[in-house]
Amino acid sequence: MGLFSRKPKLPPADRPPLGPDERVLAWAAAGNGEGDGVVVASNLGLWLPGRGHRLGWHDILKAVWSGRELTVTPAEPVAERDGYLVVADCPAETYLLLDPGELPHQVRARVTRSVAYTQAHPVPGGAGRIAARRVPGVDGLRWTVRFDEGTPADDPDVLAETDRLVAAARSATVPTDT
Repeated sequence: MGLFSRKPKLPPADRPPLGPDERVLAWAAAGNGEGDGVVVASNLGLWLPGRGHRLGWHDILKAVWSGRELTVTPAEPVAERDGYLVVADCPAETYLLLDPGELPHQVRARVTRSVAYTQAHPVPGGAGRIAARRVPGVDGLRWTVRFDEGTPADDPDVLAETDRLVAAARSATVPTDT
C-alpha cells in the first residue's frame, strides 16, 4: 500500500455480528489470508477468529504485538467477591497478521484506555494485581484481582487482605467534591 492509500473495507462475509452502537475501527486478515478469518477491533472490543462473541477491551489482560503476530490473553472470571471479580489468564491466542494496518495500534490504545487503576500488592503467601477497568456503555468501574501463580487464592487470610486492598483502592479512586 502506498503512503496515502487506504485499506479496503471489511468484506461483508467477514463482518462480525456488531451491536447496535458498535462500529469497526480496524481489521486484519489472520494467518495467510486464505480463510483463516479476520481480527476486528471495534469501539466495544475485539472480535477474534473462531469466537462467536466479542471480547471486551476490559476482558483483555494482555495484548502483545511482535511486529507480525498479535497475542491476546483474555481474562477468565473464577470467583465473584463483594465488589470485585477474581480472574485468571485464559490461554493466550496468537494471530499472524501479514497486513495489520491500524489494528495493533487500536488494540493497544483501547486496552490501555480501559485501565483506570492497576497496582500489584503482596498478600499472604503470594501477590495479586488489583485493577479497575472501564467498560464501554457502563457507568463506574469493574474491579478485578488476578493472583500470581502459586498464591493460595482460597485461603481466608488472602481473601481478607484482598478485600481490604480492593476497598482501599476503591475509596482512593472515588472523586471527591471540592
